[in-house]
Amino acid sequence: MLDNMPRGTIVIEEMSVGMSRHLTKVVTDEDIEMFAKISTDHNPVHLDDDYARDTIFGGRIAHGMLTAGLISAVIGEQLPGHGTVYMGQSLKFLAPVRPGDAVRAEVTVTAIDHAKRRVTLDCRCKVGDRTVLKGEATVLAPSAKFD
Repeated sequence: MLDNMPRGTIVIEEMSVGMSRHLTKVVTDEDIEMFAKISTDHNPVHLDDDYARDTIFGGRIAHGMLTAGLISAVIGEQLPGHGTVYMGQSLKFLAPVRPGDAVRAEVTVTAIDHAKRRVTLDCRCKVGDRTVLKGEATVLAPSAKFD
């Protein structure tokens, strides 16, 4: 399941503080296995039910960076969208994401520096009402003046 808001680039001239976009994705076992393969992070807390059951999580969890990748998807596809350059990202992992969880990744514009084309975004991922990840991104936004 992937619930996306409309895609498309929003140039800096059309942005305003408070503007927000999101996507929702159910994290599957296949997603976790593919992320392990791509990242080469094969920690058994992500892949082995028996091992993970005896950890503080009491079961398997998704890689934190897999969840963070959903923020990247919103930034790269929706706000600002295509042509955006990531400059920085802070992340704080607050709770685990488990296989089968529907994660809602949302970014909200908190500051705009038109002279430098820099946009600051509040970033959050939630499972239901629980925030599982929060942070802040700084990006170089596309501009209508530089098409």
